[in-house]
Formats: sequence, C-alpha cells, structure tokens
Amino acid sequence: MNYIYNIHKTMVEENIILVYEGEFTQEITKAVLSMAEKKLDSKGEESNIKRKVFNVMVECLQNICKHSEALSVPNERKAIFMIGSEEDCYIITSGNMIANKDIQGLSEKLEKINSLDKDGLKNFYKELIQNNEMSDKGGAGLGFVDIARKSGQKLEYNFEKVDSEYSFFSFKSKIARISE
Repeated sequence: MNYIYNIHKTMVEENIILVYEGEFTQEITKAVLSMAEKKLDSKGEESNIKRKVFNVMVECLQNICKHSEALSVPNERKAIFMIGSEEDCYIITSGNMIANKDIQGLSEKLEKINSLDKDGLKNFYKELIQNNEMSDKGGAGLGFVDIARKSGQKLEYNFEKVDSEYSFFSFKSKIARISE
C-alpha cells in the first residue's frame, strides 16, 4: 500500500492539481473540466489566465477523445490528463496511445507549429481554416495551433513506442500565470 503514499507525495512535490487516468468520454471530459475550473477558482486565478488554461485543456481533452476513439483495442483507449502549477505557470500534460502510422504526420505538424512566430501561427491558423484540411479523424491541427497561440510557448511532445502498432504520445503545454 506504500504506492498510494508515493503517488500522493509525487503529486505534492510536482504541484499536480488534478490527474485523471482512464478512458475518456464526453461525460468524463465535462467532469474533468468542471473539477479543474473549481481548482482554478479556489486559487483565485485571474479570469483571462483561467480562460487560456481552460481553452488549452479543452483542446487537449478533445485530442484524447478523437484519437482514442479511433483505436480498435479497448485497453489502448485509456489516456492520462494532468494539470500542475509552478510559481509562474500552469502545466497541462496529456498522454494517449496513437497508431505508429500517424506519428510522422503529427510530428511534422507539431514541428511546423513550433517553427512559427506569433504572426506565423495566426496566418497558419487562417490557412488551415480556409483550406479546410481535415484529417480522417476530423481534425486539421487547429487545436495544436490554438494551444501554441494561447500559451505563447513551444509545444513539448514525445512518442514512446509501445509495440509495432502503437506508441504513447505525451504532450505538454505551459500557460504563464502573468497576464500579457
């Protein structure tokens, strides 16, 4: 039973505000968003910071739901979502399985987003909307562009190969706690 204390200790040390691990549905997503909103309210966070955090959370949770639904193996549809805080920022982290065949395209899109400045992100966002470039899962990468725009930070990500079909996609975004 020491693992429970170890998990608790890690969450305190890492300033984790909220963690959910399991299968994500629309109902669970709503519950996670509601809990996170209450946590931010209890911290007395400024409304514009809460709005940015909330928007990034929504995008991350939608990505999990979209991509997890596409996987055929039920246990592979589980994912993790966390919100943490540091003195100067909130950290939103998510992780979910993705098909190995999707890694190259996703990686290229994330690298392109990371290569752009503020104006470049704005133009790329408009370009994606105008070209209506939708993937077979319904996304055009607008969510990741929106996260980069809202956070003003580079997107951090990693792919950990699980087997010949799947990898675990980890994603992290930081939102400054200081209004711009």
